Amino acid sequence: MEEIQIPTKIFSGIDSLDWLKSLKAKKILMVCDSFLPNTPTLDGIKNRIDNSNEVNIFSDVKPDPPLDNIMEGVKQFNDVKPNVMIGIGGGSAIDTGKAIRFFGEKINHYDIDLFIAIPTTSGTGSEVTNTSVVSDTKNHTKMPIIKDHLTPDIALLDPKLVMTAPKSVTAFSGLDVLTHSLESLVARDANTITDALAEKGIDIITHNLVDCYRHGDDADKRKVVHEASCAAGIAFNNAGLGICHSIAHQLGANFHIPHGLACAMTLPYVIDYNAKNCQTAMHKYGCAIKKAGLASQGLSDRIAVQRLIAKIKQMMVQMDCPQSLRSFGIDVNEALSKTQVVVADARKDGTFPGNPIVPTDDDLADIYKKVIK
Repeated sequence: MEEIQIPTKIFSGIDSLDWLKSLKAKKILMVCDSFLPNTPTLDGIKNRIDNSNEVNIFSDVKPDPPLDNIMEGVKQFNDVKPNVMIGIGGGSAIDTGKAIRFFGEKINHYDIDLFIAIPTTSGTGSEVTNTSVVSDTKNHTKMPIIKDHLTPDIALLDPKLVMTAPKSVTAFSGLDVLTHSLESLVARDANTITDALAEKGIDIITHNLVDCYRHGDDADKRKVVHEASCAAGIAFNNAGLGICHSIAHQLGANFHIPHGLACAMTLPYVIDYNAKNCQTAMHKYGCAIKKAGLASQGLSDRIAVQRLIAKIKQMMVQMDCPQSLRSFGIDVNEALSKTQVVVADARKDGTFPGNPIVPTDDDLADIYKKVIK
């Protein structure tokens, strides 16, 4: 029996933030990126919230949310005792909000009424997923908290919020969307509905992301990429991910590679591995890239997959993205010395089981070594 959940109510468009006007007499804890306080973005959000509400803000959000930092937010949760939380920002901010909620509810023995997610990047899909990825900085590992009740109740997708993002954020987060789409497409729990969302994500990102990078003020393309990010989040939340994410999480934990970039560095080699070792994966990749118009229908799936890999690498060049740990500035010998740790932790990662085939340790090491150089 297949279970498909889309519990989040999604509002999209330049007027989507107006939904906040419906909040009355609530105790609200906002969790937002550290640079947002005293900006027009956060002021515009706060101004839509009625004065009958009590609003508190936790803004000490850090990339790849460290557990120590999250517990500082939990202290504020304990003081405020909110019944509504609003996560505002990129994936790290929304994940931080989810983790604060998780620990805060456990400590205080009650459940909040509502969690609202307002993404300011088009990337993680955290606004519709049940997962919060937390970093253990002492042990250089990432730990996903996966609980269905952490899925936000409301997602507000305002394309204006992503238009001021730095170009590198647009590139890295958009490549994360492409990775979500391609991994969920071939994941073990994929189905017709997740396939449709994943295929649309592949189509939209391959045709629009570079334009968003070059012309950040194109509201129409920003909107469609923002919605594709959300769609890919729904896809992988139901279908699962795979070894691209399980390896990329280790690149972030050990070398502080931004998550979307770590995924993009790893993605071509994972696609190649999956396609060579799983006929179903090769066929699904081939069908998706043909539907996106990036390969003609007459081409074999094998050639279509090579076109897909070439397209990903071309997009990275067009958006000035380093394609290896070496080009990012990581010492090759240092990276090689961590091969066993990366492989072992990748195998333990929560995304690992979703891969269409189970790689050996040698397979994982081979993929990782290609990412290094």
